[in-house]
Amino acid sequence: MDKTPMTAHGAQQLREELTELKQVKRPAVIAAIAEAREHGDLKENAEYHAAREQQGFIEGLIKEIEGKLGNAQIIDVTTLDAGGKVVFGATVDVMDLDTDEEITYQIVGEDEADIKAGKISVTSPLARALIGKSEGDELSFDAPGGTREFEILEVRYE
Repeated sequence: MDKTPMTAHGAQQLREELTELKQVKRPAVIAAIAEAREHGDLKENAEYHAAREQQGFIEGLIKEIEGKLGNAQIIDVTTLDAGGKVVFGATVDVMDLDTDEEITYQIVGEDEADIKAGKISVTSPLARALIGKSEGDELSFDAPGGTREFEILEVRYE
């Protein structure tokens, strides 16, 4: 199975979420189950069933995050020397040639993508168009709203 690229920052966020689930949420739901058990008949005990459902959800999340981390190829962007080219993890300032708007994007793994935070998936049409290009290059790509044209203003590895 191929490794999934992930930035060091994205991996750190997943590790922190995993720690929270294992050290805070899992013990809390176990305590809630124990407390609900003390209330007697489990067949009609809504608190017990809700706590068990929550436990299943938490255990599923833990497995999912452990799987993502286990399958991740973690890339520390700050150590890259890509010679000014756009690569996975790079932060790229671009100008939309239609609107003269400057936009900053970081190319990240699929699980880290958050367009509102300027993080685009490495598999997105824009990221695929950017990769391999350098500062000063112009590119066009097919976006959902039609063809867009950008000029790369700066490439950073941060």
